[in-house]
Amino acid sequence: MRFLKSFQYAFRGIVYCINNERNMRVHTVAALYVFAFSFFFHLSKTDYAVLFLTFAAVIMGEMFNTVAERLCDLVAASFNPVVRIIKNAASGGVLVGAAFSVCVAVSLFRQPEAFARMALFFGSHPVGIAAFAAVSAAAVVYIVLGPPGIRDRLKRFQLERKKRHG
Repeated sequence: MRFLKSFQYAFRGIVYCINNERNMRVHTVAALYVFAFSFFFHLSKTDYAVLFLTFAAVIMGEMFNTVAERLCDLVAASFNPVVRIIKNAASGGVLVGAAFSVCVAVSLFRQPEAFARMALFFGSHPVGIAAFAAVSAAAVVYIVLGPPGIRDRLKRFQLERKKRHG
């Protein structure tokens, strides 16, 4: 039972970061888009392994940055130069991971013919463009508000609707 509980705690940590860290939502959306569009490219199993390790490195970096920030906030109620160094170094680590993930993306996705395939696909499937636009709009809302913000706005909308119609 303890083993299963450890997974529950780990998922709580992931959910906490998604709910409370906008950059975590940016990274998860970016990873999902890159993965979705990767099917237009001729990637090997090794390429996908590198891609998944890159996703993991950036997302783990963001989670460790969150840990560093929360621990610093816990131990230092007011300004502390050491806390500033810790927070800056942790966020710098995320930046390094994100920057190198762009290098990985350039290495894997430098395939002009794949971009031509994407253009041909979306050009011949207008519904695909509409779906992409809808998913992109939803992704922006997800990034900006986060799951708790979306939930709270939906609840407010439902309450206002009940007041008007009820």
